[in-house]
Amino acid sequence: MVLLRSIITVGSYTFISRIFGFIRDILIAAFLGTGPIADAFFVAFKIPNFFRRLFAEGAFSAAFVPLFASKLTDEGKQAALRFARAALSIMVVFLFLFVTLLQILMPWLMYFFAPGFADDAARFPLAVELTRITFPYLLFISLVSIFGGVLNSLGRFAAAAATPIMLNITLIGMILLATPHLQSAAHSLAWEVFLAGIVQLIWLVYICKREGLFLHLPRPQLSKSIRHLFKLMAPGILGAGVLQINQLVDVVIASLLPTGAISFLYYSDRICQLPLGVVGVAIGTALLPVLSRQIRNGNDSGALNSLNRGIEFALLLTIPAVAALFVISQPIVSVLFERGAFGPFATIATSQALMAYATGLPAFVLIKVLAPSFFARQDTATPVKIALVCVFINLVLNIVLMQIFSHVGIALATAISAWVNVFLLSICLRARRQFTVDTKLKKRFLRILLATLGMVFALWSISEFFNPLEFNGQGARVGVLAILVFSGGGIYFLFGILLKAIEINDIKTLFKSNSAD
Repeated sequence: MVLLRSIITVGSYTFISRIFGFIRDILIAAFLGTGPIADAFFVAFKIPNFFRRLFAEGAFSAAFVPLFASKLTDEGKQAALRFARAALSIMVVFLFLFVTLLQILMPWLMYFFAPGFADDAARFPLAVELTRITFPYLLFISLVSIFGGVLNSLGRFAAAAATPIMLNITLIGMILLATPHLQSAAHSLAWEVFLAGIVQLIWLVYICKREGLFLHLPRPQLSKSIRHLFKLMAPGILGAGVLQINQLVDVVIASLLPTGAISFLYYSDRICQLPLGVVGVAIGTALLPVLSRQIRNGNDSGALNSLNRGIEFALLLTIPAVAALFVISQPIVSVLFERGAFGPFATIATSQALMAYATGLPAFVLIKVLAPSFFARQDTATPVKIALVCVFINLVLNIVLMQIFSHVGIALATAISAWVNVFLLSICLRARRQFTVDTKLKKRFLRILLATLGMVFALWSISEFFNPLEFNGQGARVGVLAILVFSGGGIYFLFGILLKAIEINDIKTLFKSNSAD
């Protein structure tokens, strides 16, 4: 139950961060809308975040956390901290050189990330300029991932989970304060991303010092442990980051479509990120240290149980989320974003992409549940092979489906490739006898489906009488949407309790248990 408690801790902070993120995106939509300036900014925002998720939160975390946990178990806390300091020192040097190089190569890099901008006299130079401002964010946020990885491995999930809140609060404040004083809202947002990276780093440095974890910078050395870290990171760049690579492919292909496609995909993805972030990031963050510890201690049955409970928890929250996003997708987009530069056409286009992304929501989360089972065993080679297959499938589907469904086809291709990824990961784990679906999970899955069907019928019935689109005034529309969301959640919870998809005893145990292993 410590696993579940950790998931709840990380998920709670992530949920708060996503709420602030929604406020941020509401302001972005109002100031930028879905025009060429918005497209240029979203490319500038996605490029450093792509590398962050690929290197820092993907490959680095997948390799660093098991090695840190191993040293913590075998050699003690001080040896583990020495390893963390060595990793921090090497990463600072590598990232500084990497960021500097890409700043120089940014115009050529843009031809790769947004080839559709090449002949656009407005979007191309603006995207290059804005990305040069946002790209140093990668350096700061990658260092944040090291400090966060140490804290998570030591069971201090709250501080690291609260870090993204700093990003969103900084962005919200600066959007309102700095935008009137800069040449455009896009420039204001770009500088805010840069500043937010510094704020997040300062926060975790402070927390680590408060906890007595002094991670200073020794002289960089390629020790045996660091070489092993890089060896594990190399294939993990693709293995842990397949979703990010697919999203990058989405941006590349979307840049070839008419103006607005990148923005439609951004806003729809942001809505999907609430359940994905709360559930997926929480489970992935909490599960990896637990699995690493259990496998290291030879507790295979405990690791299998943790994996099944992680899947169970993921399905419990994502399946009803998918259903709700289908039933009230347009009201959600309209209430959140339709104001200022964001008009009715953008609402329809974004809600269509949202439904397509939603079909892959359980898969996006299950990838984050299944992948740690490989990483905990220091196996990053298998996920990379699967990742290569999925990237190829996503690329082919993007090209085919965008011809039929425009930007919606791009979102649908990402969802399909994510399900293929889940299928292949589970097949590999089952073949190695490292995963079997236990009876409890099978029963819970059927009950979750029944509870979701009950929620869908009730939510659809309520939305017939309380449709936010039929109310005048922003306050009334927000209130009606809140009624729909909380009614849907409450009805699902009620059906879940009645059908035993949700066990009250598990919730009680969550707050009483003190042992995971």
